[in-house]
This record gives sequence, structure tokens and C-alpha cells, in this order.
Amino acid sequence: MNISKKTISVIVTATFAGLVITLGIFCPAPLQGQANPPKYEIDPYWPKPLPNGWVNGWIGGVCVDARDHVFIVDRRNLTDNEKEAGHPAPPVIEFDSEGNVVNSWGDPDVVPIWQHGCYVDYENNVWLAGARDGIVQKYTHDGSKLLLQIGKSKVFDSSDGTVDGRALNSSHTLLFRPAGVAVDRSNGDIYISDGYGNSRVVVFDRNGKYLRQWGRQGSSAEGEAGEAGAFMQVVHCITIGNDGLVYVCDRQGDRVQVFDMMGNFKRNIWVRTGSEHLPDRGGTVMWVGFSPDPSQRFMYIASEHNDQVHILDHSTGQILSSFGRVGHLLGEFTHAHTLAVDSKGNVYVAEVQSGNRVQKFKIVGSQ
Repeated sequence: MNISKKTISVIVTATFAGLVITLGIFCPAPLQGQANPPKYEIDPYWPKPLPNGWVNGWIGGVCVDARDHVFIVDRRNLTDNEKEAGHPAPPVIEFDSEGNVVNSWGDPDVVPIWQHGCYVDYENNVWLAGARDGIVQKYTHDGSKLLLQIGKSKVFDSSDGTVDGRALNSSHTLLFRPAGVAVDRSNGDIYISDGYGNSRVVVFDRNGKYLRQWGRQGSSAEGEAGEAGAFMQVVHCITIGNDGLVYVCDRQGDRVQVFDMMGNFKRNIWVRTGSEHLPDRGGTVMWVGFSPDPSQRFMYIASEHNDQVHILDHSTGQILSSFGRVGHLLGEFTHAHTLAVDSKGNVYVAEVQSGNRVQKFKIVGSQ
């Protein structure tokens, strides 16, 4: 039987394709619309050494301004040995994109106690939250002027006004250990994740007048079921996306709850990556950031539970990749607490407890 070269070629090609698929060598095309996430590596030269013998305590927050200057807020809780060997760093430190300190500020007797998160708004003002004294403050970019304070220091929205009282989740003037801030660039409204104790998102106008709130303390069953507005212990972060939706970290609930500006629930984004052998490591959703493109194709989730940063597809909530691991070396995390993303897509991660540092992860291509 005579078989043409063309026929043989077709048979060989088809056979090889079948073997490739059978052996699992074939890589199917990505799902339509699914983007390849960026790939990251640690920048070992960022930041530069701190001046004047400064020593960091727990880094309660990190945020980025429009010039890609990075701010960190320091809790200044040094050990006795650290105090003897150096000096507590200022409450707020500003770095340029190269990691040089370009400014520092903050009166330790005025800034929030136990600083938790920071935020730079569309007018270049810097916001600080105090997770142990119930206030949120707004400063000029250089820290020279306190522009606004919401809440009263050391007076809490509780049954007896103390941090040990029963959280009321209701005050129009007081907060209870707030964790994060976001500002609506369309009108200046202030969204606060309030936070520890309280379990709500509370909204004030640009002058600090109460507007509305939503959320309550939920049970473990409600958390598992994805009950809207039921937060598990800590409402840990808040941010507003380019889509005009409010993204809220339900820390122990292992999810991001998404609402419209009025508090109407839209969806859950689950981050169920926790390991049962690490039951006390804080939760999988500590902080949320977005990639800098207009559609914000990627979400970045800081997980303190397994000390990683997860990269999610924003539209589907699917985890595409992760970086980091538990440890003390460069590129590893010890209590990854908050994160921020600059205009180039670089990611900055701040660590608390025995981490006490901020690390920069730079884009080195895509996966």
C-alpha cells in the first residue's frame, strides 16, 4: 500500500498531539479574559538604612502617594535592648521611590495610639487610624498640620466609654479601635473600618459629620455561610475601587465583602487558604490593594494566617498566584499586616509583632 508523505505527516502529527495530551504535556490556553499575573521578587536594597540610629517598632501600616513616595506608621514599641542600642523611629516616615528617607513627622503624644493603617487621599492628605484609642486623624502631606480628627482619644463607643466596655457599634461621634480609612474622591466622604470591638463600616462627610453605617458582629456559622455585613471579630481594612465599590476585609471570616457606597451588599471574595495547623495566625484577609491599571485587573491580599500575598483576578476572585512564606529572611514574612501598591505595580508589605519592617517586591515580568 502506497502512502503519501503528506498522509504520513498528518498521521505522525496527530499521534504526537495525542501523546502530548495523554501525558499531560499540553498546556491549554488561558481561560478567555483571564490575565497572567505579574511575577515579583524582593528588592533587597529598599529601603535604605534609617538615619540617626532609628529603630522600628511594629509597622502598623504602609501607604503610597501619587509620586510613589511610601509612608509607614510606626508603633514605636521597642524592647528595652532596642531602646538602649538605638532610638525609636518617628511615628511617620516618608521614603522616596529609591528607599531614601525624605521626611518624618508625628508627635507621639498626639498621633493615634497603636497606629493601624495609613492612607493618602486624592488631595495628598495623610490619614492615620488608632487601634487602641478610638480616633482617626487627617494630616497635611508633610505632617505639619492636623486637619481633622474623628473620635475622641481614649473614649470609646462602648457601654462605659472604656476599651474594656461592651462595644455598642452605634455612636455618631465616637469610634472603637478603628483599623482603616478610605476617602471617596468624588465628594470627600470618609469610610472607616471600625474595626476592633465594633464590627461596622461607618461613613462621615468630609467635615466629620456622621452619615451612615452598616455591619454587625456575626457568628461563626454566619461567617461560614457568607452572611452579608456579618463581620468575624475584626473589620480590618477598607478600600474603594475604581468601580465605585467598597471592599472590606472580614479578617477572621477569610473573605472580602464588597458593597456599594450606601452599604448594599454585592458579593463575597473568599480567600480560603488557611491551614488548620495555624489556627491563631490572624486570618487570611488582612489588607487589600489593587493593580494600578484603570480596570484594576488584579487584587492583592495580605494573609497573616500563612504569611503570603495572594494575587487574585479582580473580576472572578480566583487566586492566580502567591508570593512570600513564613520566615525572617528577605522575601519572607513574620505577620504580614498591611500592603500598598505603587503606580508601577510594585508591592510594599508591612509587618508587625516580630517582623517590624517594610519590604518592597518589584515586578520582574509576568507568570
